[in-house]
Amino acid sequence: MKTKMMNKKLIIILGPTAVGKTDYSIEMALKHESPIISCDSRQIYKEMTVGTAVPSAEQLSAVQHYFIHSHTVEQLYTAGKYELEALDLINRLFAEGHDTLVMAGGSGFYVDALVNGLDDFPSADLKLRDELMARLREEGVESLRMDLQKLDPESYATIDVANGQRVVRALEVCLMTGKPFSSFKTNQLKKRDFEIEKIGLTRPREVLYDRINRRVLQMIDEGLVEEVRSLTQYRDLAALQTVGYKEIFDWFDFQEGRVTTEGWTPTTPGDGPVTSLDRAVELIQRNTRHYAKRQLSYWKRDSDIRWLEL
Repeated sequence: MKTKMMNKKLIIILGPTAVGKTDYSIEMALKHESPIISCDSRQIYKEMTVGTAVPSAEQLSAVQHYFIHSHTVEQLYTAGKYELEALDLINRLFAEGHDTLVMAGGSGFYVDALVNGLDDFPSADLKLRDELMARLREEGVESLRMDLQKLDPESYATIDVANGQRVVRALEVCLMTGKPFSSFKTNQLKKRDFEIEKIGLTRPREVLYDRINRRVLQMIDEGLVEEVRSLTQYRDLAALQTVGYKEIFDWFDFQEGRVTTEGWTPTTPGDGPVTSLDRAVELIQRNTRHYAKRQLSYWKRDSDIRWLEL
């Protein structure tokens, strides 16, 4: 039977996008003489910099970071892989003499994988996933949601059905196995042999939303459009089904005549085609605000989080 490592603690800094996790985690890491272990499911990709708001060169030089630009978008990377790789790293760093480690990020599924472990789900069917991802891009998430509701009402009621990738994965398992995605969940939490402290960062809503709006404008100034264009060949991969990238790709489609105002089927009713960069920016700002709201709703269910308003 495992016992907890004596005096070993992992501090997890979490919170919605643009709340200020990077600066706060650097402050904590310097205090505890710890590196920072990122738990952001997009900042791991080396091809994605501007649109994922990776820490600046100055921030990266202040403290050693792990899982920043560590993988390529061409790799199929999952929360299950993150659980294994992050645990290996944490155990190694503790063995090297660290008593306290700092983790920071906004990907709730990655945090849950690390803290509680994941159930044993079937391996991905890449052909089926490609087909579902193509449907997601062409039809939007609503069509897939309706399929999931029919095949697995329990998952439909419990997962974030606004997250296209979550819906795709659940539907993939349903179609591949003939069983509901929810039937593979055991809800048996894995025990970690170190202490875990979770600190959630918040700001007043109007402050957070203003920070989000300004960050999007900053991304445009820093070359988001050029970064998205450089990733065109990868646009159907799971990594690129991300706020900030999807909207720019939609603008490119309109510019290049692949979509018109006639026969347009928007992902969100009322959106219409993305006819200008200004419209793309508006949608990125709105969709990022919606994402931040979903992040907070997801974490508010966790009574173990100690919340701190900045």
